[in-house]
Amino acid sequence: MTTRLPRIMISGTVLATAGLLSPAAVPVGAAAHTSTAHAPATRAVIPPNFDVSARHGNEAENDIAINPTKPSNIVAMSTLNGTGLFEGVSFDGGKSWTRKVIGTSRNGPLGLICCDEQLAWDRFGDLWMTYLVNTNGNTWVALSTDGGLTFTKAAEIVPTSSPGSKPPPGYRPRRLNNPGKISADQPSIAVGKGSVWVSYTGPGVIQAAGARVTGLGKFGPFSKPESVPTSHGSGDFGDTAVGPAGQVMVTYQDFSGKGKSSIYTALDANGLAAGGFTQPRLLARTRVLGFDPIPAQPHRTIDAEANLAWDYSGGPHSGRVYAVWTQETPVLGENNTDIMFQYSDDNGATWTHPALLNTDHSGNSQFNPAIAVDQSTGDVAVSWYDCRNDSGVGAAGDTDWIPNDDMQVWATYSFDGGVSFAPNFRVSAGTSNAPDAHSGFDYGDYTHAAFADHLFYPAWSDNSNSAHQNPDGTHHQLDLFTAKVVIP
Repeated sequence: MTTRLPRIMISGTVLATAGLLSPAAVPVGAAAHTSTAHAPATRAVIPPNFDVSARHGNEAENDIAINPTKPSNIVAMSTLNGTGLFEGVSFDGGKSWTRKVIGTSRNGPLGLICCDEQLAWDRFGDLWMTYLVNTNGNTWVALSTDGGLTFTKAAEIVPTSSPGSKPPPGYRPRRLNNPGKISADQPSIAVGKGSVWVSYTGPGVIQAAGARVTGLGKFGPFSKPESVPTSHGSGDFGDTAVGPAGQVMVTYQDFSGKGKSSIYTALDANGLAAGGFTQPRLLARTRVLGFDPIPAQPHRTIDAEANLAWDYSGGPHSGRVYAVWTQETPVLGENNTDIMFQYSDDNGATWTHPALLNTDHSGNSQFNPAIAVDQSTGDVAVSWYDCRNDSGVGAAGDTDWIPNDDMQVWATYSFDGGVSFAPNFRVSAGTSNAPDAHSGFDYGDYTHAAFADHLFYPAWSDNSNSAHQNPDGTHHQLDLFTAKVVIP
């Protein structure tokens, strides 16, 4: 019999009479704190860490996916800051990797890749990837049917302008690959039981397009891009999720400025059928703006980086959609950023009160959250970059006697649909420092995680050299790392 870790209850998920608290009723900065009473602070053993890239140079903005038809098959990718993507493919759960760089040729099958890759593996064994190229502002989609060893271009989605829409004052995308022309930014990709969807930020509008998938390598054309109605101006840094009935949800952060920002979701309840997106609904208010510098990410800065995950496992919480995002709570310090969690059982019409996932109370930074659902069990797990152990006094977790600029990866998980969570536990064996990488890109805008068949694999950028395979040595350039976390 397997013993599960004790859990911490989310005290702020008390439901309103209508079922869930209205998102509009959530005040700025409100947070439900998890309880650590009678619970250990961490797992006793840090899980096995793998240096996926083990190469010279910096890897950032990472993604990872697990093949649900063969969970020992893992693919991880990272951006190389402008030209091509690093890719690592494993067929033994991360013990060994086939390593290569893809998308380095303008005339190659994948084009000259710029950045912003994201992966999604469907139930047929198709590995989908979306990304941006250096030669135009379109969103590209590629497909692998051999476990990630090779990719072919599946689609090129051309962003369109939306009547009456325009970027809000002060808006600027992280990258504009084709200045002066319509261009996409930070695309995301998600799969359901019979479809694949991509969303992205265009000029003044969030758009999405989907395609029907019927088997391994069998898919239809992508739909014409659908625009999310946005009367308040569009934002960026979005994500996509597909529900059990084929419904599609996108999330994004706006740029209202003046020390605050808002996170919205929008739903297309009909998916590939006729219809379209509803008016966006407010998910949460955040003090983390679009370009907030923190000591751990002073050059690239951070945003709230809202992420979605939908349970379509068929289990007791099937149909529940989850969201994580970053809040700034200056009570304990100017750079006290935290990871917040919410869920909805009515397609995003209402959401639970935001709950605080990190339980360190250090006043240091947590950022770049990643969430994933194990569709074989319905369990949900979250990981994030965490500076809790960097006090700046030279102790463990501090590499340079500067507080709050050294990062580790921490995580938690839930067996009951996000009502309670296991105590926070450390995932990364080492401690990393992005300023030491001297890339100007730091860890990038985002990272991701994968969860299948009780195996949770977060991906992160790491220069601790804890696996002793980084050819640049310790606390220099960043390698792409992951870890095998077994969730009983």
